[in-house]
Amino acid sequence: MRRLILLPLLLTAFAFPAASQPIDIPQPPPARMPAPPGAPGVSVIHAGTLLDRPGRPPRRNATIVVRDGRIESVQDGFIDAPAGARVIDLRDRFVLPGLIDSHVHLDSDRAGNEGFMADFTDSVALRSQEAAWNARKTLDAGFTTVRNLGSSDGVTLGLRDAITRGWAIGPRIVDAGGGISATTGHSDPTLGIREELHDELRAGGTNCDGAEDCRRAVRRQIARGVDVIKIATTGGVNSRIGLGLGAQMFEDEARALIETAHLYGRRVAVHAHGADGVNLALRLGADSIEHGTLMDDESIRLFRQGRAYYVPTLSTVNGYLERIRTNPNAYSPEVRRKIDWRIQITGLSLQRAHRAGVRIAFGTDAGVSMHGRNADEFPLMVQHGMTPEQAIVAATVNAADLLGLADEVGTLEPGRVADIVAVRGDPLSDVGVLRNVNFVMSRGRVHRHDQ
Repeated sequence: MRRLILLPLLLTAFAFPAASQPIDIPQPPPARMPAPPGAPGVSVIHAGTLLDRPGRPPRRNATIVVRDGRIESVQDGFIDAPAGARVIDLRDRFVLPGLIDSHVHLDSDRAGNEGFMADFTDSVALRSQEAAWNARKTLDAGFTTVRNLGSSDGVTLGLRDAITRGWAIGPRIVDAGGGISATTGHSDPTLGIREELHDELRAGGTNCDGAEDCRRAVRRQIARGVDVIKIATTGGVNSRIGLGLGAQMFEDEARALIETAHLYGRRVAVHAHGADGVNLALRLGADSIEHGTLMDDESIRLFRQGRAYYVPTLSTVNGYLERIRTNPNAYSPEVRRKIDWRIQITGLSLQRAHRAGVRIAFGTDAGVSMHGRNADEFPLMVQHGMTPEQAIVAATVNAADLLGLADEVGTLEPGRVADIVAVRGDPLSDVGVLRNVNFVMSRGRVHRHDQ
């Protein structure tokens, strides 16, 4: 009886306006990553040299005040610390924003035949531990934010959330879930596998054929909670198939992938080596091109016309060379042929793109190269035409912009998250000193402080 009495009241409370009246439905704000848990309390950092805004001249003898995980102020001179504050003496160091790697694969530090076998022998639980181990090595190296571009079993999505909640130690992770390609494309997990296992391996839904199927593939990753969509418009060096590195996706498929991702407010990172696949992605509005090993005049024109970033991933060659020195048969024959070609040509596109004013963001493809040695990319960027300052901007200001985090990280300004690193020496003169970071603060917490 009570339910019958309450029903008219409920209907009245939730009554809709007449059909003739327009309904003004407020739109929700765009999705943002959850705020990381900051360290409570106040820290006062005395910096001998401070590059608070990469791209501008550094400051001498400056103080950073950190409160509850964020930068409260940046002041000239070494100010006295308020009562109860922690004083961090970096007067003999060069201090700069936490570094950002825009292209990593945290779930493995193994590649070639060893990594291939691990996909079949290691449990998801074990891979999650490997991802956490690699994340800690990355943070040790001074990289406080990474964009993880591919992990089909979801371990890095879980690690991202664990780090955000303070349950695990590692960099802030912007995660793509599983990379998407056409069948037989770079993200096809069945390449090199006996055919009767294909249906099981494709259960992850990272392959698509035709526009409708490609929309479904993006929506599947969105449903998993990804921050960014990664697609492959060309073949890959590490794909266990000898089909080359040109375009392997039709325009309607690539358009469906990019448009669907943008519909959901997700940026699109595009694995592309050949110029045809690079240009296809740029014409359709991709947000970044990863690798971009071959680019032509049209590629440069499209980059300059739009707002996409180029992420060169030069240090993949380090990983290839190290593994081949240890074991000449580390890679299958079809992959080894592509590796030998990539080693010879790596860096030429960066030289061309940089001269033309293309926007560059730092990224290593760590996992192909080695985790914890992300800064090996810096000397290679300088070797191929960038100044040390420009390489640092690529790993701070530009990378933060590419990841949609420019209001949070990339500079040391009031209101930004306190992600701060320090080195001995001057990276503006010798960028190689960034391979020896000896102080790391992440979200206001001191993770590393070598005296």
